[in-house]
Amino acid sequence: MKKLENKVAIITGGAGSIGKITAKLFLEEGAKVMLIDITEESLKTAVQELNSDQVKYCVADVSKSKDVVNYVNETVKQFGKIDVFFNNAGIEGVVKPITEYPEDIFDKVISVNVKGPWLGNKYVIPQMIDGGSIIMTSSVAGLIGFPGLIAYGTSKHAVVGIMRTSALEVAPRKIRVNSVHPAPVNNRMMRSIEEGASAGNAEKAKTQFETAIPLGRYAEPDEISKLVLFLASDDSKYITGTTQVIDGGMSAQ
Repeated sequence: MKKLENKVAIITGGAGSIGKITAKLFLEEGAKVMLIDITEESLKTAVQELNSDQVKYCVADVSKSKDVVNYVNETVKQFGKIDVFFNNAGIEGVVKPITEYPEDIFDKVISVNVKGPWLGNKYVIPQMIDGGSIIMTSSVAGLIGFPGLIAYGTSKHAVVGIMRTSALEVAPRKIRVNSVHPAPVNNRMMRSIEEGASAGNAEKAKTQFETAIPLGRYAEPDEISKLVLFLASDDSKYITGTTQVIDGGMSAQ
C-alpha cells in the first residue's frame, strides 16, 4: 500500500522547488494534493509539470486570513477532507545588518513566515477530523544565527514556537505537528541570499556557505521532500512536537 493512500494534502509554497517536488512525491504515494501559492501563473505551471488529475491549486496570500480560509474551504470542497498540511510557504527578505535592515521588508517577512504558518494551522486544524499530520518548514536558521538574516532567522525561530504550541494543543485529537530544518537548499531562495551576501560574486558566497556545512554541499529539494513524506505518513505516527534537522551537520558545530 502506498504511504499516503486515500490522504488529502495541502502544500503552501506549492509552486516553489520544495513544495513542487514534495507534491510529486505525495502524488506518487497516493495522495490528493492542493497546491497553494501567491501567483496563478506559477501554480498553473506546477500543475502542468505534475501532470496528475489528483492535484488542484488555489491562489492565496498566506498572510491574509480570508485567503487562508478560502484555500481550506476549497480543499474540502474539492477533496472532502484534509489529512496532511505541509505548512511550507516562506520568503527570504534581504541580506542586511540589523542596523540597516529595512523595516518594511522585516514586516513582510514576519507576516508571511510567522503569521502565515499561524493562520494555516488556525484554519486547517478544525478540518482535520480524523487526526493528521502538520509539517512546518523552518530552517537551520531557526536553530542557529546567521548574520544579515535578522528577519528570516527570527521568523524561522518563531515557527518552532508555533509548532510546539500546536503539537501540545492538538495531540488529544491525534494530530501530529513537527518542523523541518533544512540547511541551505540548492534553489532560487539561496541564489537570492547568495547575491545579497556578496553582490556580483554570488559564487563566492555559495562556496562560503558550503564550507560551513560538514557534508560540504547544499541540500537538494528532493532530500527535503523525503523527510516531509516520512512525517506525513504513518511511519512517523509516534513523532510530534519535534524539530527534524536536515542540514548536513551544520547545526552540530
